[in-house]
Amino acid sequence: MTGRRHTRSTFLPTRTGPVTRALRAAAAAVACASLAAGCGVVPGATGGSGDDPIKVMTWAPMDTGATDKPGMPAFAQAYERWINAHGGINGRKLKVLVCNEHNDMVGAAKCARRAVQEEVVAVVGSYSQYADSFFPPLEGAGIPYIGGYGITTAEFTSPLSYPVNGGQPALLAGLGRKLATACGPVTLVRPDSIAGDELPALLDSGLKAGRHAASGDQRAAEDATEYSAQSERALQRSTARSGEEGCVVPALGDRTDIFMDSFRRARDDYPRVRAATVLGSVDQTVIDASGGRSGPYEGAYITGWYPVASDPRWEGMKKVIKEQAFLDNRIDPADAGVQTTSIAYTAFTQVVERLDDGEVTADTVRGALDKGVTVDTGGLTPLLRWEFSGKLAAVGFPRLVNADVTLQVVRDGRLVAAEKGFVDVTRTLLDADLG
Repeated sequence: MTGRRHTRSTFLPTRTGPVTRALRAAAAAVACASLAAGCGVVPGATGGSGDDPIKVMTWAPMDTGATDKPGMPAFAQAYERWINAHGGINGRKLKVLVCNEHNDMVGAAKCARRAVQEEVVAVVGSYSQYADSFFPPLEGAGIPYIGGYGITTAEFTSPLSYPVNGGQPALLAGLGRKLATACGPVTLVRPDSIAGDELPALLDSGLKAGRHAASGDQRAAEDATEYSAQSERALQRSTARSGEEGCVVPALGDRTDIFMDSFRRARDDYPRVRAATVLGSVDQTVIDASGGRSGPYEGAYITGWYPVASDPRWEGMKKVIKEQAFLDNRIDPADAGVQTTSIAYTAFTQVVERLDDGEVTADTVRGALDKGVTVDTGGLTPLLRWEFSGKLAAVGFPRLVNADVTLQVVRDGRLVAAEKGFVDVTRTLLDADLG
């Protein structure tokens, strides 16, 4: 590892070995015990009592010129208006605070500290790559983090985290399962970093499940500004002599679009190679910005967490947008961030509605979640129920409760379903060689 920088992840941060996993699990258990005893919880962190509004926060990076997710807080505010126009939650108004996380660790910490100061009862439907900055303040105050985007390992290990999707672990495993039957040689292009070292095992777990050879592992500098050499090499490695269609899988986070620009220019010489990737590296907004049907993603396989945006199960989310944010161009119903925020608020609302005594605090919300309350998202996910140590605890993901993925393909510039239904990759992840 000499000379390699350990920076924030492009999507999935570092995993550690069995000893560190055990220490981390023990630390999480102590944290849970402390929280149950009220240790470190800010007195009076009620988010509003009696008839006061129920106060929550949603944060995301905005106006950074890099990875921006303005649709997430915008949808949260639209949901606030919508739920309040329909009587609130158990008759109580909802108050949504939003925070610009600025896509940096200082901004993430500031948002978390503000959440503590404002005594919110939960952080809901948010995006941040800087879990080391935002989780400590939340854990100290006992504030649950419901429905993060799934981009950090801590979201699948922290006792305060209640994720609604399976993050990149599920997406890469599911993509590997599809490519095992659809592709000849597969080449993964990923960051040359400690975090990037985890990605081949996740993709290969799916390829192995489909009795396919392991992917070619091609590294690229985390801070590269162009990928001409890497795209040419990946195309060469993915070209099959037998005439099979090869696949290149860029997993470079917010630099995937830079890679794909180089890929587009070199692809003409390799007509039997297609791209394949995962949400988080690309979504509908990126596809649109790169040229839509004439762009480099046309024909690409992409694994997602949820059904495609045209699925009728999204009607509830679209109703919120139509009634309260129809002209807000920040909110794209096809964006995975907006979808995650919608599901997170669905989960939060159901939890609050089921509180026995009606008292809404960070403690009572977290208590209901920890006691196994079940959330029904109308088929957008499986029934969600969070346990401290779920099925995937053995591979370092004790909070990962939704390992379902969907397979999509880009046709005429739009993400559409490539196969019906969900694929559960729990068994695939359990068999992954994660070290």
